[in-house]
Amino acid sequence: MNRAILVAAVAACIGSTAPAAQAAAPDLGAGKVSGLPLPRYASLKTDRVNLREGPSKDHRTAWVFQRAGLPVEITAEYEVWRRIRDAGGTEGWVLHSLLSGRRTAVVMPWAKTPAEPLPLYDRQDEKGNVVAQLQTNVIATVKQCAAGWCRLVIAQPGRDVTGYMKQDRLWGVYPNEKVE
Repeated sequence: MNRAILVAAVAACIGSTAPAAQAAAPDLGAGKVSGLPLPRYASLKTDRVNLREGPSKDHRTAWVFQRAGLPVEITAEYEVWRRIRDAGGTEGWVLHSLLSGRRTAVVMPWAKTPAEPLPLYDRQDEKGNVVAQLQTNVIATVKQCAAGWCRLVIAQPGRDVTGYMKQDRLWGVYPNEKVE
């Protein structure tokens, strides 16, 4: 089998060199604006998202994300604004309309580069067939997570690659979180 190495250049749009620890999500209850749980993961809807220092367009733009699909953690809500954190720990405010409920994850953004590619398996078992090797910082769509494994889809020209990876190798899902 020819094992493709899938690479996505997202290091520049993660926005920080300090890795963020991925801990279990503290239960902060529901957001007062949306009624959805806080914190929670979402993804960026467009290729250009301004991260602001405060919840209004009057606040300075601290960073510009340039990668649609990048996973972010929503930690607070204020009117039409959401406070987010990226995999590097950078925090700020974005308009809620620039966020999507589509679940995505980044493959081990905390790893030192160059790291060995990580296997994507055809089933939830490290003895399964390897369908691809993923570099760190690849962004994947999360289709499902259960029992410590996530089913991922990696968009590739011509065909998407689907497979399973251990949940603890991903930023964008909480440990032991069930995603359906």
